[in-house]
Amino acid sequence: MAKNGSAPRMTDNTSKEYSAKDIEVLEGLEPVRKRPGMYVGGTDERAYHHLFAEVLDNSMDEAVAGHASKIEVYLRADGSLSVKDDGRGIPVDPHPKFPDKSALEVIMTTLHAGGKFSNKAYQTAGGLHGVGISVVNALSERLSVEVARDRKLYVQNFARGLTVAPIELKGAAPNRRGTVVRFRPDEQIFGPKLKFKPARLYQMAKAKAYLHQGAQIFWKCDPELLRENDETPAEAVLHYPNGLADMLQEMAAGKTLVTDQIFSGRVDLDKGAACEWAVCWSANGFGEADGVTRSYCNTIPTPDGGTHEAGLRSALTKSLRAYGDLTGVKKASLITADDVLGTAGALLSVFIREPEFVGQTKDKLSSTEGFRVAEGAVRDRFDHWLTAAPKEATKLLEWAIDQAEHRLRRRKEKDVARQSATRKLRLPGKLADCSNSAAEGTEIFIVEGDSAGGSAKQARDRKTQAILPLRGKILNVASAGADKLMQNVELNDLSTALGTGVGRKFNLPDLRYERVIIMTDADVDGAHIAALLITFFYKQMPDLIESGQLFLAMPPLYKLAVGSKSVYARDDAHKDELMATEFKNKKVEVSRFKGLGEMMPAQLKETTMNPETRTLARVSLPNGLEGPGELVETLMGKKAEHRFKFIQENASFVEELDV
Repeated sequence: MAKNGSAPRMTDNTSKEYSAKDIEVLEGLEPVRKRPGMYVGGTDERAYHHLFAEVLDNSMDEAVAGHASKIEVYLRADGSLSVKDDGRGIPVDPHPKFPDKSALEVIMTTLHAGGKFSNKAYQTAGGLHGVGISVVNALSERLSVEVARDRKLYVQNFARGLTVAPIELKGAAPNRRGTVVRFRPDEQIFGPKLKFKPARLYQMAKAKAYLHQGAQIFWKCDPELLRENDETPAEAVLHYPNGLADMLQEMAAGKTLVTDQIFSGRVDLDKGAACEWAVCWSANGFGEADGVTRSYCNTIPTPDGGTHEAGLRSALTKSLRAYGDLTGVKKASLITADDVLGTAGALLSVFIREPEFVGQTKDKLSSTEGFRVAEGAVRDRFDHWLTAAPKEATKLLEWAIDQAEHRLRRRKEKDVARQSATRKLRLPGKLADCSNSAAEGTEIFIVEGDSAGGSAKQARDRKTQAILPLRGKILNVASAGADKLMQNVELNDLSTALGTGVGRKFNLPDLRYERVIIMTDADVDGAHIAALLITFFYKQMPDLIESGQLFLAMPPLYKLAVGSKSVYARDDAHKDELMATEFKNKKVEVSRFKGLGEMMPAQLKETTMNPETRTLARVSLPNGLEGPGELVETLMGKKAEHRFKFIQENASFVEELDV
């Protein structure tokens, strides 16, 4: 700063250092070589392979326009790559503005030159700025173009964006048409280490084949480029008549889907616009991510999404909410787009005229038309899909509501760790915990009511057995929402005592006991409470069942005594069996236990809690049982008509009711 605080003045010497001669004018393709990042996003591996995408997109535009049906991709051992199509061929006649040059040379050596600025040659196209193929030429050590057009074959060669020689007529080509572009990226730009990866190129070509159902892409790679155990084939024909539906079917292989059907379709709109989609829902997500959404505009991948993805999300969410309103499911209003697509596999392809992207690499679509085309095409078809398959629609709606409730629960719940070095677990006050701190060899009895809890506490082994009394019949989680589950004191006490968390937050290694034992009265009410508890564990802690750590205690219903001899019977059938065998023709004193609370602690210990004398029933999912979740929903779920139907269908199996 100057002494008076004003800005320092430029000296005459400084002014002379910056003059007109310092203004550099880059001509032709020089800007591309000077700043490749502006055109292909950098000089890394992604940019290197983007060159292939630019060339392939031109051939795909010919296919989409209906002028080509066959594209050949060939990766050679010398590192060069060629793309051949049977389209119309790049024009080779002299250009009106540059009469000394062919249209081919103008396209290859001039930025913003091409046939896609108007809709005369293409109604929809991936190349929009006339930049792609000329950028590939600028960044290639060498590039050659063959054009078969008007029954003649033309060839022109280039090096680092410059013309090597004028276009040359090679001769007649009566049975051929189309364009072949062969190029090798320039080491001066990308360095000597970068090479084309066959697997990446193959997947890029495969994605393009999925995007245009009519096109065939013939893939070829010199075998010496393929690594050992590489799944990429040396040769393949990529053709998918069902388009994106075929692509999603492959992605979903081995996944457990919420619905049996994939929601897919294609709609052709006016002025060349079109929309194709395929969506399925997996309970376990796709790959490393929970859900996978891949979108394309005019066959160009848009990894950062954009307006067309927003249209798809809006259509699916609005339709599912509307179906919930139609069927009287109030909780459908909770559903958001993240709930619908959180673990879904969604593929979307739109074709629109003059789309606008964010950046030259076209990673994100910004055209408002993208939203209109996607939402308009998908919304109506999804409405029809849901109403035409009510069983599938109901499964999807209930699954989406579960996602919404889980999302809401995550906001409110605070995980309770089993125990840490900094703080101790705040256990429920009703829990009588065991003294052993390690889980090995310990067990917790979940009992019905304080009376039974009192007897169990006196009968237990304090070192290894914990007792948690619950008050009456617990909440039926199969028919209750997440909000009621979070507010239920009994279930919160239970999950806190176990220390594992619930739902998606369940963590089996945090289980505080080796065995969890449901111990209820040996009557109908006790069986109902046990069923409610098992439903809770199945819905919120299924891994506890899968690991074989959930059990049912088997308390007796009767005590049979003759003199000093006493035996216990589990139920009426067992009582009758004992009467016919152990006490045949004897006068037996029969006592019926009204509940665990009426048993003496010594009796409860002997019959139900002592590992040496008791019987436990392990809760498991039998092998071969189809749809246990569906059975739980039928017997314990929200819809009473399903239970009524089950009773009607199985009533004939009931031989006698003991009223």
